[in-house]
Amino acid sequence: MGDLVPAGDRVLACSTGHRFDTNRRGFASLMVGSRKLIGDSAGMLDARDAFLERGWYTELRDALSALVAAESPHRVIDIGCGTGYYLRGALHAASTGRSPGSPPSPTTRVAALAMDLSAAAVARTVRAGLTDPHSTTDGLVADVWSPLPIRDGAADVAVNVFAPRNPAEFHRILAPGALLAVVVPHPSHLQELRAAGLALDVHGNKTDDLVASLAPGFHLESTADLSKVLVLSPDDVAALIGMGPSSHHISSTDPGDPTGPPGSTEVTVAFRLLGFRRSLD
Repeated sequence: MGDLVPAGDRVLACSTGHRFDTNRRGFASLMVGSRKLIGDSAGMLDARDAFLERGWYTELRDALSALVAAESPHRVIDIGCGTGYYLRGALHAASTGRSPGSPPSPTTRVAALAMDLSAAAVARTVRAGLTDPHSTTDGLVADVWSPLPIRDGAADVAVNVFAPRNPAEFHRILAPGALLAVVVPHPSHLQELRAAGLALDVHGNKTDDLVASLAPGFHLESTADLSKVLVLSPDDVAALIGMGPSSHHISSTDPGDPTGPPGSTEVTVAFRLLGFRRSLD
């Protein structure tokens, strides 16, 4: 398939005859062939919105945003965008030099591409991005495990938060010397819920495996661990479980015996933020 160009109302086409529709919600789906994987459902995205918008992961978003903003990027790709919570924070910081929620003071305009396997996720991210006067966000529905329909060296920064990774394709779509910002769960993440059988286990060597998988085209430049014990209401616990992969496997949302005030549960949230630098070759 060659480069895609507009070919009529909401249609993209290439010189070899491939044609893709761009829907009214402002994004294109470039999925081809049979679709075996299923992206996040609307219910999972609703749970994620409910949990994240309460500010429980603000420290993680701020740390990621600062890492991205330090690059002064003009083109950012979020691979596995979900609701767009982290992308919005990163774009605000990159375009204004300030943390999310602070008064606007634009210094540069940033173009973003929000990609996810879930059409519902892409639509939600693009819709939320329409309110930001300092950046533009386009959407793409695509499978990270397949060759990505993105040009070589298209981005200055790629963001990958709790999402699958394709090292070879990440290397191809990032410009030489570009930043790949990756967030993975720390082994202690949700340890109380995992002990109660309410969340999936975290692979103990996740970071080592990640560094090894990216080693051919990236070198690890920075690592930051963030950890906090949250006191969550039953509704927050249900949203936390329902917004991630545990929702596919866990039917109960009973948080068990509370260890904090009546009706609340103490839950450890812990993340590892890694900055990788793409090789110059």
